[in-house]
Amino acid sequence: MIFPIVAYGDPVLRKVGANIDANYKDLAKLIENMWETMYHANGVGLAAPQVGKAINLFIADTGAFNEEVEEEMKMVFINAEIVEEWGDKWEYEEGCLSIPHIRENVSRYPNLRLRYMDENFVQHEEEFSGMAARVIQHEYDHCKGKLFVDYVSELKRRLLKNKLINISKGGARVDYKMRLPTGR
Repeated sequence: MIFPIVAYGDPVLRKVGANIDANYKDLAKLIENMWETMYHANGVGLAAPQVGKAINLFIADTGAFNEEVEEEMKMVFINAEIVEEWGDKWEYEEGCLSIPHIRENVSRYPNLRLRYMDENFVQHEEEFSGMAARVIQHEYDHCKGKLFVDYVSELKRRLLKNKLINISKGGARVDYKMRLPTGR
């Protein structure tokens, strides 16, 4: 089942996602539907808050980046926690399915160590770098109530304000269904 993507302005995008356990109702189906939703919208990552669930769960598949990734990553991350980030921050233009048609440079660390559980609730602690680290940081932020536009300057946010309001009112034309803050 393809979920509507939650649009900018919906309060669920600002909530800190709750950790879950293996008894979370219909978790396997939720993950399956998130993959289907992400691919339908041509995304490379999707966090549970983006489908209206305020839980600490996200998925990522860097395969769409082609030559920009050294190693492809297709993974499920549950109850993720960034243990450490390091290196010289680098800028890259990011976008978001919840904030369509807006892309901005975001500065992030190139390396991180992440503690998480996979879809079978096996715990891992692993290092990621480059584009994989960036995608993880972006989706991890969703589970912490942060959006990529939070990283741009105050001036840039003021310049984006009308575009963001337009998105929250359904003014963005996309090839996927969106859930607006008003419930429309």
